[in-house]
Amino acid sequence: MKINKEIRDIILKRLLVTLGVLLFVRSGTFLPVPGINHSDLAFYIQNHSVTRSLVSTFSGNDTFVIGLFTLNIFPYINASILVQLILGFSPQLSKLQKEGDLEGRRTINRLTRFITLIFAIIQSVSLSLYLKQILFDWSYNLAFEIVVFLTTGAMIVLWLGELITDYGLGNGASLLIYTNIISNLPNLTKTIFLENSANLTIFSGIGIALLIFGSLYGIVFLQEGVRIIPLISSKQLNQSSLQDSVTSNNYIPLRFNQAGVMPIILTTTILVVPNYINNLGLFPRIDFPINLEFFKFIYWIGYFGLILAFSSFYSTIVLNPKDISDQLQKMAVTIPGVRPGVQTTFYLKQVMKRITLVGATMLATLATIPNFIESTLNLTSLNGLSTTSLLILAGVVLDLVREVKNIYYSNIYNNMYQ
Repeated sequence: MKINKEIRDIILKRLLVTLGVLLFVRSGTFLPVPGINHSDLAFYIQNHSVTRSLVSTFSGNDTFVIGLFTLNIFPYINASILVQLILGFSPQLSKLQKEGDLEGRRTINRLTRFITLIFAIIQSVSLSLYLKQILFDWSYNLAFEIVVFLTTGAMIVLWLGELITDYGLGNGASLLIYTNIISNLPNLTKTIFLENSANLTIFSGIGIALLIFGSLYGIVFLQEGVRIIPLISSKQLNQSSLQDSVTSNNYIPLRFNQAGVMPIILTTTILVVPNYINNLGLFPRIDFPINLEFFKFIYWIGYFGLILAFSSFYSTIVLNPKDISDQLQKMAVTIPGVRPGVQTTFYLKQVMKRITLVGATMLATLATIPNFIESTLNLTSLNGLSTTSLLILAGVVLDLVREVKNIYYSNIYNNMYQ
């Protein structure tokens, strides 16, 4: 009973810290930046469908306030993605990360925070310049104030996210994104029913339900699915029975989805670039007849293929078979039936290719299913049920459950050996 009470107090304390920080960040999002005439902003949004659609995606409704925490955690997410790519191509930084010492982690964290600051400045400058065509009283002084407020807010959110990671439950950045997605779900549900009231039938309703549950099941499988590779140490090889060695608890868990949502993010970024360049009006617009259904089909094929390609590429960055083979050889550990060294590296490469292909195919399928059902059932707004959002939602919940279990077992272990 004493152990249960201690665990309950620890979890409750961490939960209160997490909820308090999330509530503070959410409140700061609606704290308006001084000097901005939000009446002009609201008028512009109501009269421009593209901007209104973008605002609805991020704020959950057709109203938008440029608040202190408007940039939220997104500069940090962009910085983290860039740092991971840098680590894949920089041997020095990659070595710091693999060594895992305190100084190495501090160096990586400093680099991530510095790049976060750069992204925050870039995004706040872009937003302030975009407001030039909206606000009647726009000036360079106002633009400078907007940049200062938004950049400061982004760095505060970064610090608050690290507070959640250190003293709360779960990962701070993931929980902040999770909160943004959850806050938009009521509006998304309302939009789906309102826009599809004429086409929504029992059959289409069943299709949407199957889409949601099927996607969640596939995402949980991707997040938790692993390929177990058993290991044998030199000490176990000296045992009388090899079967006892193989049935030991030593193994390498290779996940089906090593890359997470990165392939979807990179694919979406590439496919959005042509449309973004076209909207800038830098090149003359060429009008020619186009078969919309054929264009959608080509788009889906490209989307599917790019996710497969990026999944394979990113998996090689996250996990290097040669590094694993070298570590096993240093620890005098081998894979049953596979010789140490080159054969182990080759074996791991083959296994990783297979599980990456399975995981990437599932990820690409889950990402394109909403588009397919949207076209087949003649529905709209199903793209809001994106695989990226569902991956984040499922991943955050699974991480919270895993962390609560770790707290529970670590406290039992500490009390047993005190």
